[in-house]
Amino acid sequence: MSEQAKDGGPAFPHPNFEVYSEERKCWVETGSSEGMSLRDWFAGQALAAVVSACRGDNLHGRTLEQHFAMKAYALADAMLAARDPQQ
Repeated sequence: MSEQAKDGGPAFPHPNFEVYSEERKCWVETGSSEGMSLRDWFAGQALAAVVSACRGDNLHGRTLEQHFAMKAYALADAMLAARDPQQ
């Protein structure tokens, strides 16, 4: 399975990324910017709900932060799987 298939690919790709160069006093193309993965975006969007819904969960030896992150990425993975037409 390709890396893109695992993480959904870039969430906000921008093929012609440019920045202003103070030294050159002009815009300079720096190549493409892939940004965060769709999986990271989904996990970030799910985080508030996870924190709200999972506050009282048994942590099973994890820190609260580890527990919330694990749950958020589990939701992100489920969202990516739901987008896959082969499932």
